[in-house]
Amino acid sequence: MEIAEALPAAEHAPKRPRGRPRKTLEDRDDGNRRGELLRSAAKLFRRKGFDATSTRDIAAAVGMQSGSPFYHFKSKGALLYAVMEEGMRSAIERQASSLKRAEAASPDAAQRLGVLVRSHFDVLLGPGSDFIPVMLYEARAITPRQRASLAELQSEYEAPWIPVLDALHADGRLKAPVKLARLLIFGALNWSAQWYDRRKGASLDELADAAMKLFIGEAP
Repeated sequence: MEIAEALPAAEHAPKRPRGRPRKTLEDRDDGNRRGELLRSAAKLFRRKGFDATSTRDIAAAVGMQSGSPFYHFKSKGALLYAVMEEGMRSAIERQASSLKRAEAASPDAAQRLGVLVRSHFDVLLGPGSDFIPVMLYEARAITPRQRASLAELQSEYEAPWIPVLDALHADGRLKAPVKLARLLIFGALNWSAQWYDRRKGASLDELADAAMKLFIGEAP
């Protein structure tokens, strides 16, 4: 017996679309609401602190009922970790994109360090920059397993800096040992999240130039 005879209705059945099924409006809305929750929670956690921010505060910021955030996240702690993870993954992607453009333009190590510094300031201080400062200052509120997971992402983020610092040290433009220089550079850059005010201070470009002069005595 032929297959066509065994399944006579098949010729009239609608064809299944190839690939992944399209997201419904409800699915897309869930994704959008999750993103809204992450952005609003990041802003509140940064401004008020994790302990002082309630789920009611977060829900109100996105126009939800007070219990609705738990549809997307099991707890306020889970939401905090998601904020940190989202911040790190976004920072990795943005840094990679900046480096790709820089490497196409110039192989010079000082130029690449300038790009890394400027990108880091954008992550810390630019638009939508609440995620990473939350990770820097609220790490005590997450579990050891979550901290270990974030440490892996942090290592991935910092990895492109090491060959750049190695190259600068090899040609004498970076005087300090690379390991200590990396720790001191990140310490200095990250502290700017505490004091920088874009309404009163320098632009991020000016800030990056000043940092480069401090680190290796020259701007990119």
